[in-house]
Amino acid sequence: MTPLHGQNDPPASERIAKAIARAGLCSRREAETWIAAGRVAINGEVVASPARNVTLADRISVDGQPLPSRERTRLFLYHKPRGLLTTHADPGGRPTIFTALPKGLPRLISVGRLDLNTEGLLLLTNDGALARVLELPATGWLRRYRVRAHGRVAQDQLDRLRAGISVDGVRYGPIEATLDRAQGSNVWLTFAMREGKNREVKNVLGHLGLKVNRLIRLSFGPFQLGELAPGAIVEVKTRTLRDQLGERIAALAGADFSGPIGEREAASAAGAPEAQPERGGAKRKRRRFDPDRIGGPELARRDKRRRRLRGGRR
Repeated sequence: MTPLHGQNDPPASERIAKAIARAGLCSRREAETWIAAGRVAINGEVVASPARNVTLADRISVDGQPLPSRERTRLFLYHKPRGLLTTHADPGGRPTIFTALPKGLPRLISVGRLDLNTEGLLLLTNDGALARVLELPATGWLRRYRVRAHGRVAQDQLDRLRAGISVDGVRYGPIEATLDRAQGSNVWLTFAMREGKNREVKNVLGHLGLKVNRLIRLSFGPFQLGELAPGAIVEVKTRTLRDQLGERIAALAGADFSGPIGEREAASAAGAPEAQPERGGAKRKRRRFDPDRIGGPELARRDKRRRRLRGGRR
């Protein structure tokens, strides 16, 4: 039976879907579809409704296999390349992020999704309950993107997005959008929003007459893409994760920061890089600079710093 404890004392009981999600098999929503399909049993009896509570004394199985023991809550930063689906399996046989991940990682769930040709930061976790909490608009984490789009737009048009906008009957919340520069027939923008509805950036900009042709997620909440190379994945240290989530989100998700790590995953993690390395550590291999992943203000600051340093050497 999977331990159902969270940050503090274990609850007396909780919904079966939540218990499955905590074990890292899937998200809470997916667990509910598994239950409806008759794939879940409690104490040997197949259940048909997610409106069922379980306790530590119950034996849960999925497809006849005992539910894995819950492990420590872990979070990974992944630089999703273009051309990969954010799903565990595609009926059409197209490549997915999970087939592209290195071997030896725990079973991971994505926090939300990125479209096939969207690239950049994707959060992955072994805790389905945490994934669900971080996806909720009520959590309020800011998602920041770099956008290249065909067409022209004025800053005053973008400023009006701060009040939100309705497109084809769908209401989108406040959006902070900045026109960084024009490049030929395209413009580069920085987009920041807290909802992250399906195809939100493309739908909103399409309403303004722009066609998005490159979309890069730069950050999700406190976690940054930074210098992470395409296809690379790093784990956030447990202490950093606990601090960045804060007490409220950790409690809502029932995050467990003291549980065990599976032997296979622990062996893999021992040689894996970690997110947010401290300054002064081992030097990392430098990769090709991509200015399109950095906003205009940051480029200006870097240029000013270089000029100041050159002036100091004279």
